[in-house]
Amino acid sequence: MKLRPVLLVIVLLSGFYYVTTHVASSGALVPWLHRALAPIAAGNGTHATTVSGALGSFDLTEASAAPAYDNEEQQNIAVYKKALPSVVNITSTEVKFDFFYGPVPQQGQGSGFILNKDGLILTNNHVIGNAQKIEVKLSDKHIYKATLVGADPGHDLALLKINAPNLVAATLAESQGLVVGQRVYAIGNPFGLQGTMTRGIISAIRSIRGPQGNPIEDAIQTDAAVNPGNSGGPLLNSKGEVIGITTLIANNGADQSSGIGFAIPVNTAKAVLDDFAKYGRVRRPTLDVVTLQIGPDEAQQIGLAADYGVLIERVLPGGAAEKAGLKGGTQRMYQGNQPVMLGGDLIIALDGQEIASPQDLSAAMNSHRAGDEVTITVFRGRKKLDFKVKLGDAKDAQVPGQLT
Repeated sequence: MKLRPVLLVIVLLSGFYYVTTHVASSGALVPWLHRALAPIAAGNGTHATTVSGALGSFDLTEASAAPAYDNEEQQNIAVYKKALPSVVNITSTEVKFDFFYGPVPQQGQGSGFILNKDGLILTNNHVIGNAQKIEVKLSDKHIYKATLVGADPGHDLALLKINAPNLVAATLAESQGLVVGQRVYAIGNPFGLQGTMTRGIISAIRSIRGPQGNPIEDAIQTDAAVNPGNSGGPLLNSKGEVIGITTLIANNGADQSSGIGFAIPVNTAKAVLDDFAKYGRVRRPTLDVVTLQIGPDEAQQIGLAADYGVLIERVLPGGAAEKAGLKGGTQRMYQGNQPVMLGGDLIIALDGQEIASPQDLSAAMNSHRAGDEVTITVFRGRKKLDFKVKLGDAKDAQVPGQLT
C-alpha cells in the first residue's frame, strides 16, 4: 500500500517525459492546444493561427475583428474627412538672377484652402512672395494654374483663384472667444507631404510679429506640429471649421516644429476679404503717427500723467492725427542709441478701450476701416483730452518709420 504513491509519481513523471520529448517535439500537440485555447482567445476578441513555412511554424494571435474607434479617434477622423477636400498645396516659382548662371527659377511650397466653388483660395502672402508662376494641387492630385487676385502684406494674406470643377469650400468659424486649452487641428503640406494633419491645443492668444515683421494681433498660438509647408493652411476647431490661417513657427533658428506655432485669426481674414470684395484692395485704417510704447519706468522718468499708453513721437503732415489736432514730440532724447521724440500726446484709449501698447492700438483700429471716426483719449501734459479722429488709409501713408 505504501508503494502506491511512489508508483503513481513514477508513472506521472514518465508520462510527462514522454509527452515533452516525443509528442511535443513532433508538433502533434499544436492542433490540440489550438482547439483547447480557441474558446479562451475568442472570448478576448482574438483567435490563434499558425503560419508554416521553410523556417518552421509560428503561432500568432490575431484580432477576430477590426476594433471600433473610440470617441476621440472618431472626432479626429471626422475633422480630417470634412476639411481635407478644401485644403490645397501651393507651389510658387520665382525667377532670380544668379551671377554665374543668370536667371534661375526657385520654387517655394505652402498650403491654402478653398473659400468657395468659384475657385477663390486663401493663403499667406509670404507663400507666394513675388512669384511669376503659381500652381495649386487639390486633394484629388489635380494641378491648376492660379492667378493672384489680391495681396495684403500687412496682414500676410493673399487671395488666389483657379478654374476647377467640383470644388469643396472650407467652413469659416469665428475667432472671437477662442480659449486656451481648446483642441485644434492643422492640415497642410509640411515638407511637401500633402494632406498631413496634426493635433494640439490653443496654447495662448497673443500679439506677435509675422514673418515679414508685420504685426499679427490676437495670433493663435498652438502646440500642434507646424513645419515649413504648413504656412497658409487652415487651423481648425473640433468641428472641422477654420479658426485661423497657419503662418509662423517659433523655431529659434531650427527650420522645423518646436511646439510653438502661430495662426492669423480668421476674423482678420474675413475683414481683409471684405475689403477685397468692396474696394479691390485692403483699406487698412491708420492714425498716421509714429509711436513709442510707455511703461511705468519710462512714465516715471519722463514725468507722464499715466504709467501706460502710447506716446506720439511724430504725426504725418496732413494725416489723420494732425487734422484732428493731435501733437507729436518736440524734445529729442535717446533710448540707448535710438533717438526718440518726447513731449507729444500720450494715447491711453480708443473709443473707451484702454491702449497700453502699439499692438493694442493696432488691434483697436483693425475693428474699423479707413474713413471711420473714432474717439482718441490722450494726456497732453497733465490734462486729459478727447479727440474725434477720422482714420486715414494706410495705402496713402508716405513716411518712413513704423506708422500706426
